[in-house]
Amino acid sequence: MIVKTKKYALDKKAYIRAGMRNILKEQWWVVLIAIGISAMAFVIPSNWWWIGALIAYVLYLLFWLIQFTGVTQLEQSKMLFDKLSYEIDSRQILIKMNSKQGMPMKWEQIKYAWMDKKQFVLVVNKAQMMMFPYTVFKTQNEVKFVETIMRRKGLIKGQKEQIEK
Repeated sequence: MIVKTKKYALDKKAYIRAGMRNILKEQWWVVLIAIGISAMAFVIPSNWWWIGALIAYVLYLLFWLIQFTGVTQLEQSKMLFDKLSYEIDSRQILIKMNSKQGMPMKWEQIKYAWMDKKQFVLVVNKAQMMMFPYTVFKTQNEVKFVETIMRRKGLIKGQKEQIEK
């Protein structure tokens, strides 16, 4: 079975939000570094440890925010935010610009995926993602079929609770 999505353009703000969520989820340990720097205030008493840790963490988040915002502005990534349709099956995801032009993406290129109450997000690398809002699918069965494919490929594990939230 092949699932054909409606044509849609990826929302830039949604892409930035998903990217930041992905970075926070993937690099959670950075918070521990900020806490470690803050803990130095107990060894060498000074409020500058707290301030320095906070500034470093804010700069880290700002760095990634600028990265994701930059992706939305670059000419090379303009195609990501054009109206595209997709054909999804168990072998690949075919990204179609029109009926004659398309680019296949193998499932092996995707590191992992997650889903929430509005969409599927497939992570290719830290800064590149594909997002499929549930509204681009024609029926609820197509959504369940795509979810099943991703579970079989090992991209989604035990996230049924997230959909219900």
